[in-house]
Amino acid sequence: MTRQPTWGLLCAAGAIAIAASGCTTRQTYNAMQAWQRNECNRIVEQSEHERCLARTTTSYEDYQRQTDGNRKE
Repeated sequence: MTRQPTWGLLCAAGAIAIAASGCTTRQTYNAMQAWQRNECNRIVEQSEHERCLARTTTSYEDYQRQTDGNRKE
């Protein structure tokens, strides 16, 4: 059985990173993407590993468009 990181942990780590370092939103997003890729690299099963990595390919600009779109709805 493989262990996938939870988004709750990811968000908590992001909040700590923002509070502790004063990073910009883009820097925090990039750091969290890198963290997620590192977690994906721990997954042994190939198809799960690839699915996990696929979730880390969203650019910051696309992420902003998605979150801005969600706020308007």
